Amino acid sequence: MSTIAAKMPWKGHTGDVPMHLEYFEGSMFEAVDAIARKYPNQVAFDFMGKPTTYRQMVQKIEICAKALKTIGVREGDKVTIAMPNCPQSIFLFYAINLVGGIANMIHPLSAEKEIEFYLNESGSVTAITLDQFYHKFERVRKNTKVVNLVIASIRDELSKPIKAGYMLTEGRKQEKIPKDAPVILWQDFIRLSRCCFYDYRVERTGDDPAVILYSGGTTGTTKGIVLTNKNFNALGQQVVAANPMFRPGDKMLAAMPIFHGFGLGVCIHTMLINGGRCILVPRFTPKSYAKDLVKHRCNFIAGVPTLYEALLRLPDMKGKDLSCLKGVFSGGDSLSVELKKKLDKFLYDHKAVIQVREGYGTTETVTACCLTPPHMYKEGSIGLPFPDTYIKIVTPDTEEELPYGEEGEILLAGPTVMKEYMHHPEETERTLRRHADGLTWVHTGDLGKMDEEGFVYFKGRAKRMIITSGYNVYPAQIENILDAHELVQMSCVIGVPDSYKMQKVKAFVKPAAGVEATEETRQAILDHCRRHVAKYAMPYDLEFREEMPKTLVGKVAYRVLEEEELAKLVAQQEPAGVN
Repeated sequence: MSTIAAKMPWKGHTGDVPMHLEYFEGSMFEAVDAIARKYPNQVAFDFMGKPTTYRQMVQKIEICAKALKTIGVREGDKVTIAMPNCPQSIFLFYAINLVGGIANMIHPLSAEKEIEFYLNESGSVTAITLDQFYHKFERVRKNTKVVNLVIASIRDELSKPIKAGYMLTEGRKQEKIPKDAPVILWQDFIRLSRCCFYDYRVERTGDDPAVILYSGGTTGTTKGIVLTNKNFNALGQQVVAANPMFRPGDKMLAAMPIFHGFGLGVCIHTMLINGGRCILVPRFTPKSYAKDLVKHRCNFIAGVPTLYEALLRLPDMKGKDLSCLKGVFSGGDSLSVELKKKLDKFLYDHKAVIQVREGYGTTETVTACCLTPPHMYKEGSIGLPFPDTYIKIVTPDTEEELPYGEEGEILLAGPTVMKEYMHHPEETERTLRRHADGLTWVHTGDLGKMDEEGFVYFKGRAKRMIITSGYNVYPAQIENILDAHELVQMSCVIGVPDSYKMQKVKAFVKPAAGVEATEETRQAILDHCRRHVAKYAMPYDLEFREEMPKTLVGKVAYRVLEEEELAKLVAQQEPAGVN
């Protein structure tokens, strides 16, 4: 049968990857603090030319923890972080952990209504964001329980020469915060730490909730995924165990965002509990990503297929030396066989002695729980389970295991499995199921198969989802937003294939009775979307339909619309004169 533990697969493929690990049972902060005591003068992260050592980082974390305690954050409180990858987000993430709080991680570019939802869903009483996002928070704050809004600025953590240039360029573009705004500015927040005269450290165990990340789960409705200290610490140990070439001091280009399990779990926390060095990238383009990679001589990079696709097109990379690379990881979406071949050739042409390695995972397991070994690749495979991680293939929505080679639902078990979906006990029960083997399994809803050596092959998502530039977009959520508009009677949202983004979001709308399908109507509906939908999830096109195609049971036949769009793309690509 197809149940595979992490006992056998890595053996023989890498030689020195342990099958089982002893996991740290303390908090995330304690794991970072332990490594800081071991390597106090080693650089923990670089930010726009400014390095911060492990000792300095822990000192800043403790200052932020005292400030959080002063403004009233207590054990179990939820604190929202809506930040890019910058020093303040690192300090606060671990400071929240140190005072016993739970970090609610959200996308800073979320639409106002999404921010309101995240704040209310988590019950956050404190939120931290950048000055450039202040106005979005202020507009929805009255509808939430937020008492303290801490406002940081990129300039606060820049070296003096870079700060001057930043204020002349980026700083000028930002809308000013009123002087009487009911917020705590970063420098004032730091000064509040002086008012904490009592113990601010709260002892937490590995099983205590520590982080909330958001995903659509198996139904496509946004839910908070509650993850523990052990989930993150175990991931950090597993990733390094599966990469025996890692050494303390190795550099990771941390461009994947901190509000995402891939960015937070692999690019930041894994590095910081193992003595690595993060190159923090607050906002990137393929060009800046390539520049940072070459400039910092990074040893590890992680990205989504769209990023690597763009990297291949950059003329600036001609002649660059990438022999520094020890690991190139792809996740967030399927890496096509053709793109892998192109990327491997690109690496070879730029003096790298490695190939891209594909991983697979879900936010319900923080992020990756399966990875291609360094020295063995099978075409189309997403690799082998991490140590102590189990994968089995079953008949969808059952516990019935399937033989090797047969396609079914992918189930996951191991130390990184989430605690629960916040406020959704029924869906938690559907997704986390304890089987007769005594393990708690995540029923992912994803489809795949496994071969006799334990290599897993991802075949598709059973749940309806669009992946655009590595972001998960759930059509049902956008359809709910569209259908709520008075000009719309019915809508359908699909993903359209795109050579760069992999998929683009397109909306089809049947106007309400008496409403004309005019450009004015289109813009009114799109304006409504912009207020409620994150920028990355916005439809690139909105097409009016007098009628929607229907299934036999009367539902909108979204697959018919997908096939129509695919047929259009094929027709556009056919050479002239072909009948």
